[in-house]
This record gives sequence, structure tokens and C-alpha cells, in this order.
Amino acid sequence: MIAILDYDAGNIKSVEKAFKILGEETILTRDFSVIKDADRLVLPGVGSFAAAMDNLKKYECDKAIYDFVASGKPFLGICLGLQLLFDSSEESPGVQGLGLLKGEIKRIPDAEGIKVPHIGWNSLDFPNKGRLFEGIHEGAFVYFVHSYYLKAKEEGIVTATTEYGCHIHASVQKDNIYACQFHPEKSSTVGLKILENFAKL
Repeated sequence: MIAILDYDAGNIKSVEKAFKILGEETILTRDFSVIKDADRLVLPGVGSFAAAMDNLKKYECDKAIYDFVASGKPFLGICLGLQLLFDSSEESPGVQGLGLLKGEIKRIPDAEGIKVPHIGWNSLDFPNKGRLFEGIHEGAFVYFVHSYYLKAKEEGIVTATTEYGCHIHASVQKDNIYACQFHPEKSSTVGLKILENFAKL
């Protein structure tokens, strides 16, 4: 069973729907006992870094995330869910993230021909092809919606990158933690394959 964290963030229902298309048993929850018994946990989200951290703490979902990651079972962060795994974000100075991974969340720089937020399809490169991308060819397109991007401290955890006015670390994998800046649930057959790969971990 795949638990999807319900912490009042945007875009949670579309993640649930995508897993159900794949035939996976899913549940939207913030119940500790349900999360503990789940086989996999997903942290989706669209919104601001500060508001998301406030909600995670309000519902004590941060504790549930730490406990689940410590269990060694597969964990997936999507979009804002990726950014929250790191220490902080330029979007919300002074707000502490979950600190499970090391790196910077930076604003996409203003540049000619670059619109922020970045909304649309971009191709992926695989510097260290991770398990989420098994069966997916280099250059595959996925769907992004974001104004901030990850620059990971450890290059070795970066499994996918893209270019949009800067070099964006689009996906990471470290131990049992997986995360995507893009939205696999909105990325057609490529995205469904990524979610299927996660469900099979």
C-alpha cells in the first residue's frame, strides 16, 4: 500500500489518481499508524516552502517522515516535496526544511527568453541513471511547474537534470529517498512509468 501525505498542500489528488491508474492501492493520510504500516510513502505538493513546513509541523507529518525514512522503506518527494527534503529555500529565508538531504533550493534566475515560473515540458539527462528511470530513454520529456530549483551538494545523488536558464537537478536518489522536481503524475506515459518503477521498488 502506498501512503500519500495529506498536509493540505496542492496537487495531492492527481498523484493519488495516477497511482490508481496503475492499479496501486493508495491512501491519503496523515495518520501515524497508517503511514507506519504503508509499504511506500509519497510527499507531493505545490505551494510555498514556508506554508508547507508549517503544515507538516502542525500535523506532525515531519515526525512521520523521519520515522518512515529511518525504516528503510521507499520514500518519494514530488515538486515541492523534493525541495522540503533539503535544509532551506531562497523562497522562505530563515525557514528550516526537513534536512534529510544536502543542497540549495534557489530561484530560477531571470534571463532573456526565460519565464518564471517554469511551466512546461523539458527533456531529462541522466548523469547517474537511478532506479526511477529504468526503461526510460535519455531525452524523455516530463512536465515542470516551479520557480525554485535544486542544486544538490552531492553530485552523486543526482539522477536526472534539465536546462532552463540554469542547470537544474531534476531528480535525486539517496538510499531509500527518491525525489523529482517535475510532476510524474502529469507527465503522460513517461511519468506513469516513473511512478510504476517507484511502486515496484
